[in-house]
Amino acid sequence: MTSKPSVLFVCVHNAGRSQMAAAFLAHLARGAIEVRSAGSAPAESINPAAVAAMGEVGIDIAGQSPKVLTFDAVESSDVVITMGCGDTCPVFPGVSYRDWDLQDPAGKGVEAVRLIRDEIRARVEALIAELLPAHA
Repeated sequence: MTSKPSVLFVCVHNAGRSQMAAAFLAHLARGAIEVRSAGSAPAESINPAAVAAMGEVGIDIAGQSPKVLTFDAVESSDVVITMGCGDTCPVFPGVSYRDWDLQDPAGKGVEAVRLIRDEIRARVEALIAELLPAHA
């Protein structure tokens, strides 16, 4: 791993789970980890329920936009975390792959998305403790 670890969050639409995870990691790691997110089939816009749920914890993701998954993004990451994108994520040697089994927030209200958000935050906090033991 480089001096500054890099993490890529991948879900199908890059409109909910991966956006929330990237926002939490960027916010909680305070720049100590390079953060990216992408989707195998990006949506047109960010899930409004995800925007609302993140806004409740003081993180604004309204200005984000779904991005397409690229080989370069995967290859240049130390850790790739998939969230329901199946086998669409390319595999490169030296990259650590993890799959977070999280409910898809698509089509759900803010109440349901809050639970997903809180699960993502807990997993991101554990990831930070693993990648930056001095931060824990």
